Amino acid sequence: MDIVVVSNRVARGKADEPVTGGLAAALLPAVTESGAIWVGTSGRTRDVCAKEPFVEIEALGKGVLATLDLPSAHYRGYYEGFANSALWPALHSRSDLIRTTPQDYASYREVNCIMARALMRFCRTKTMVWVQDYHFLPLGAELRKLGVTKPIGFFLHTPLPSRDMLLAIPHHRELVEAMLAYDLIGFQTIDSQRNFEDYLRCELGLPGTGATVRSRHGETRLGTFPIGIDAELFADRATKAAARPEVSRLRSSLQGAKLVVGVDRVDYSKGLANRIHGFAHLLETEPSFRRAVTLMQIAVPSRGGIPAYRALRTEIATLVSDVNGRFGEPDWTPIRYLNKGFSQTALAGFYRTASVGLVTPLEDGMNLVAKEYVAAQNPFDPGVLVLSEFAGAARELDAAVLVNPHDTSAIARALRQALTMSGPERCERWQAMMKILRASSVQLWFADFVRTLDDSARMALPVVTEVPTVPVAASRGSDAPVAAPVVRLERH
Repeated sequence: MDIVVVSNRVARGKADEPVTGGLAAALLPAVTESGAIWVGTSGRTRDVCAKEPFVEIEALGKGVLATLDLPSAHYRGYYEGFANSALWPALHSRSDLIRTTPQDYASYREVNCIMARALMRFCRTKTMVWVQDYHFLPLGAELRKLGVTKPIGFFLHTPLPSRDMLLAIPHHRELVEAMLAYDLIGFQTIDSQRNFEDYLRCELGLPGTGATVRSRHGETRLGTFPIGIDAELFADRATKAAARPEVSRLRSSLQGAKLVVGVDRVDYSKGLANRIHGFAHLLETEPSFRRAVTLMQIAVPSRGGIPAYRALRTEIATLVSDVNGRFGEPDWTPIRYLNKGFSQTALAGFYRTASVGLVTPLEDGMNLVAKEYVAAQNPFDPGVLVLSEFAGAARELDAAVLVNPHDTSAIARALRQALTMSGPERCERWQAMMKILRASSVQLWFADFVRTLDDSARMALPVVTEVPTVPVAASRGSDAPVAAPVVRLERH
């Protein structure tokens, strides 16, 4: 069966291109090896009158990449508005940052309609569609409206918060009901799945049987599928990256000091301020680490059109300046703060150079940086991963030094533990985590979801969808509604 993968952002597989997000980079090896068709947005907008939305179709390994220009009239409301100023903050338990308008929601729904219509050219007799992430929550329902009866799955890369937090999302009920048009909905962690089940039970009155819920759309199966990386590929990349000029310069510039590395988008979910406060607390309380350790924080600018992100960028820059001003010396800068992206190859080299990988999100669906850092290490002299308890990866990588990112002193203690850890203990922890990474690769994640989607669709019951009532045309002399017939479709 052919597979069509849908996401907002895509990647082209060039190792030297800057990396701006984990989802696209994670999907890339699975798509190129599976032969899937990957459909996403191009990052460009178009005039609404343009007839041909696909601006580029190209080969991608064994697969195909197709990119879609979105209409300029709706892009900002869809992306900066509802997706990233309503859904993203709520999904990361920051309902205080929700800022959206009815027009934003209308644009979000319209873009989902546009994507559904564009996907129809790929929906053949033997095609399953796999939709990625919060940008396209109602896309499955839009495809059903267009008559698609083949398997459609959805995977949420972010956390799914508690029911009370979901209630803060405008139109939450409508969106969740639309999600039930999918045959399979996947989550990063069992906690997220349980939160979704709790919402269905309490808000929609839809108790499930096991991990299956029955709605007017038919049966929807729920599952947990922790996403992985291609650990062997990343390890090989890190080994080769050691000779790259930027990696060699980094090692030389340290002059014997140990390196702590953080790599994130500038986002309030990543705990950047907490991380900097924790590092400063280490220097304050443990003077012996001054000049002996440097934090290199790569913070890629993100969503600059949203006020919360602009404010955060200013806050982080101010914090970095303060720490460097307090503790810096003429020949030593405590924090190297870089506001730009780097290629996967360069990042692999940076990870391998660093004695500590510092990953402190306040809330994260998985966090693939943590997995990449582990995969990049020298097996004979590995670094130590310091990982937030609130990252999805902490459920798997429990051999990391786990930390509560809200506790500044705990971050400092975790850094001290990591920086002074013995070689045998570092090797033991690293081996335990690499065993997990090898057993849960992104290719296995991809295959497991697709197999479960195929099984779920085979078991799905008929869809029963009521067409809304419509008013009688005025020329007929009546305003009374006329009941529309029930349309019955088979999902398989």
